[in-house]
Amino acid sequence: MTQEPVKREKNTLGDYLALSPMIDYFMRVFKKDGGSRHINFNLRMMHGINRISILMFLFCLIVIIIRRLFL
Repeated sequence: MTQEPVKREKNTLGDYLALSPMIDYFMRVFKKDGGSRHINFNLRMMHGINRISILMFLFCLIVIIIRRLFL
């Protein structure tokens, strides 16, 4: 018996520009789930720094676009 190859759908532009994963990342709240997942100080700081860097990147990207369009 041979398996048939799985057909993959082609990615669209909307898949690449989807903002929901980024919004989910920013809105994620570390909940206590019965102690099964231990989140320490270092991990929280790492996620905080990641959020700051993403926000700075988006801000700079907006500034660059505005400068190109209007100046």
